[in-house]
Amino acid sequence: MYQVRTDLALEAREKFQDANVEVKGVKVTQDKPHGNMIVTKVSIETENGAKIMGKPRGNYITLEAPDMVDGDEDYHREISEELAKILRELIPMEKRELSVLVVGLGNREVTPDALGPRVVDNMMITRHIIRKFGKYAFGLTRNHQISSIVPGVMAQTGMETMEIIKGVLEETKPDYIIAVDALAARSTKRLSRTIQITDTGISPGSGVGNHRHAMNKESMGIPVIAIGIPTVVDAVTIVSDTMSNLVTAMEESKRLENIGESISYLEEAEKNELIRELLSPNLNTMFVTPKDIDESVKRLSYTISEGINMAFFPA
Repeated sequence: MYQVRTDLALEAREKFQDANVEVKGVKVTQDKPHGNMIVTKVSIETENGAKIMGKPRGNYITLEAPDMVDGDEDYHREISEELAKILRELIPMEKRELSVLVVGLGNREVTPDALGPRVVDNMMITRHIIRKFGKYAFGLTRNHQISSIVPGVMAQTGMETMEIIKGVLEETKPDYIIAVDALAARSTKRLSRTIQITDTGISPGSGVGNHRHAMNKESMGIPVIAIGIPTVVDAVTIVSDTMSNLVTAMEESKRLENIGESISYLEEAEKNELIRELLSPNLNTMFVTPKDIDESVKRLSYTISEGINMAFFPA
């Protein structure tokens, strides 16, 4: 059975909410820190919950900001501050100095996939300076060593991302990895408006069906915090949403209500399978991105890098 792809745990949870199904072992809490900003924490606490959700056990924190697509610098600073707060909750950094490797996943040459590399471009990198001039080089009482790498994609390097990063880990021996990557969403309303932060690591390319080895604590030997923003959506999703709107319109029409009712009886998975067959063979593997994705990725890369910088070097 065809499944619409999404990297967001929040959307996986909503699928069961829409069906009025309570998933045991999954806890959901919500907060509104600023204005229309919403922070939702999905905690998968049991193996049963992980199996049903199709995601590893751990915490998935989703920061939704509807105005994130706008260029309001003050609003983006609030987002960065909230991201920094979440990172400080996931990474205990108050009692010791940490060495952190920031990994910018993705392909710099493909705009919707360039988020990770562009975040790294804007990072405050300190490891080399501290190693040369000492821990008081920045005039702070506690200096975290931040290093970064953009491993590229297999088509560019001929190597798995895991192979490259493991080689770096052997030499630099960081305490944590922060991996930044572009994600795929189920809902178009979340494109460039949502940040997901998780302590479960990441599987590069999984959202678009291009599965690679997972980067997590088990495979890397150290905790992996993943940060991502959805920049693409499955073409099937757009057609499915359009079909739902069409069914609603048909049910409200006297002449077409019988057709609308017939289609509405189909379950979500059945509708997606029908759409996939109708789109095949030319469109069912397509992913769609907003027309202003160039500007969005540029702006959001600053927002994420600023949040990471604030987490380790608060003003």
